[in-house]
Amino acid sequence: MSFSGKYQLVSQENFEAFMKALGLPDDLIQTVKDVKSVSEIEQNGDSFKVTVTTGSKVLVNNFTIGKEAELESITGEKVKSVVQREDNKLKVSLKGIESVTELVDGNTIVNTMTLGGIAYKATSKRV
Repeated sequence: MSFSGKYQLVSQENFEAFMKALGLPDDLIQTVKDVKSVSEIEQNGDSFKVTVTTGSKVLVNNFTIGKEAELESITGEKVKSVVQREDNKLKVSLKGIESVTELVDGNTIVNTMTLGGIAYKATSKRV
């Protein structure tokens, strides 16, 4: 199944606790917590371009499965890491944050990020 497509955030769990664990200030957390981010995924074989637009912030990551790439984390920090694919899941570790993006069906992706014991889950639907 291809990840390619445009997806809009429809629900999230544990957002505020996770962002606080990352060290983000409360005012910033409150500003972005209700913004419905849009993720655009372009997949060509094992190569991916992922563009996430949250309000005015645009985060773009390019990577190839199994090869080291410089990725921008949710905090804006650039981190070298390797994205692995297991069936319909993309997995990566960025400075202690474990991220799993799962293509649940043809129209839904679920991204779960875990830091310490805190898990943040974002569900997005194809638009």
